[in-house]
Amino acid sequence: MSGLVNALVIIAVIALVVVRQCSAQRFPGDRRWWVLPGVLLVMALREPGLVDSHHRTASAVVLGAELVVGLVTGAGWAWTSRVWRAADGSLWSRGTRATALVWAGGVALRVALYGVAAVLGVHQGGPALMAALAVTLLIREAVLTLRAASIPGPHGAPVVGAAVRQEWKEGV
Repeated sequence: MSGLVNALVIIAVIALVVVRQCSAQRFPGDRRWWVLPGVLLVMALREPGLVDSHHRTASAVVLGAELVVGLVTGAGWAWTSRVWRAADGSLWSRGTRATALVWAGGVALRVALYGVAAVLGVHQGGPALMAALAVTLLIREAVLTLRAASIPGPHGAPVVGAAVRQEWKEGV
């Protein structure tokens, strides 16, 4: 029964994330966009069971495929999101229908990977899912930050990332 409950919770969380991402949200534009994905990645790497000790090669291949799916999903999520600057100069983003399709495709690929892993006898645990989620979030935030930085500010207002570039130039 707990497997069914876990599956329902995962489906509910994914549905909540997709619905939330398809609504307009203010883009924070801070320089710490990588912290949450970084923490998730460190947690995943510290957990035992990232690679199945009984099927190391097959497990590493499935994990690599999972990370590639996470990378593609994160990039697709960011590129299908609409990013704009409001009249007050704030940046906003909102997922589109294509964003929901990217999420659905990513979930379908992950389910297929778990199916392949099960057929091969490879145990895929929470650390692999956490690492893939970290990669997804890291790529999404990086691409969105780059996209937001390319949107000119109103009346000479600095764009996102300009402060980072200025600090770097002053430090060199």
